[in-house]
Amino acid sequence: MRIALLSTTYFGPVQWYQKVNRYDAAVVDSDEAFLKQTYRNRCIIATANGPQALTVPVEQGTREGIGKVRISDHGNWRHIHWNALCSAYGESPFFDFYADDVRPFFEQRWEFLCDYNMAIAQKMCELLQIKAPVSSSSVEGNNLADQQDLTDFRTLIRPKHTQPDDAFTPRPYWQVFAQKNGFLPNLSVLDLLFNMGNEAVLYL
Repeated sequence: MRIALLSTTYFGPVQWYQKVNRYDAAVVDSDEAFLKQTYRNRCIIATANGPQALTVPVEQGTREGIGKVRISDHGNWRHIHWNALCSAYGESPFFDFYADDVRPFFEQRWEFLCDYNMAIAQKMCELLQIKAPVSSSSVEGNNLADQQDLTDFRTLIRPKHTQPDDAFTPRPYWQVFAQKNGFLPNLSVLDLLFNMGNEAVLYL
């Protein structure tokens, strides 16, 4: 069984879901260090003014593994994020079709970031019809990194300091504001889902 080892993500990028789709299973590391300005608590969407980052605020002072990082309620961020999605994708072909599946993530409250992200990932895989199971585990504690059939993507998929990925070449697909901004690659999976609908999995 080929396993993809991944970092947790908040509505992660297309590249993250490509790995899940192309491997037999995916394991999210629940014990790695929390790094700021990564996909762990932010996603990037396409707006009329170009790319926009949506960041989930987290409580400060946590030095334990990312599985212990708590979500902060600071700044009414859930309302802000949902309004940003409505503004960015309200005119996309499939926003209305998937809105009821996505909206609960901005209405309900989760205590821990990893639990929140896992619930999102499992729902996105369901909507994308990705069959590979996604689970969470402590990589070091279970010696997963030593398995020969496991490929580690934890440092590969990140918004800054990107590394070459021969298996991922972003191909243009229809985007709401492409005529104004050009095609924006590797955005949040929501961009792919709202624009491509049930054909999104074929892109992956």
